Amino acid sequence: MTMATEHFYIVADDRILGGEPVIKGTRTPVRAIVEIYRLGTSPEEIPSRLPHLTLAQVFDALSYYNDHQDEINAYMESNRIPDEKIDPLVKNL
Repeated sequence: MTMATEHFYIVADDRILGGEPVIKGTRTPVRAIVEIYRLGTSPEEIPSRLPHLTLAQVFDALSYYNDHQDEINAYMESNRIPDEKIDPLVKNL
């Protein structure tokens, strides 16, 4: 079941990523946008990396993160690959 949030572009649907907040109409989780932003990509550049998103959707995802940091941080941590499982050749890029 899709549940609206207080953010226009963000929804949670039990059938999509187990209810993790995503951009409405996509399977793109808020955490993915936050992770790209944390790597130093400006919000204005993110739609060029994720061309199915608009700048308004990106800003709404970042706003949602600002309001729900603990929730999104928990999703990021649960999806993190442990360092010992990363191939050293990839880790050193």
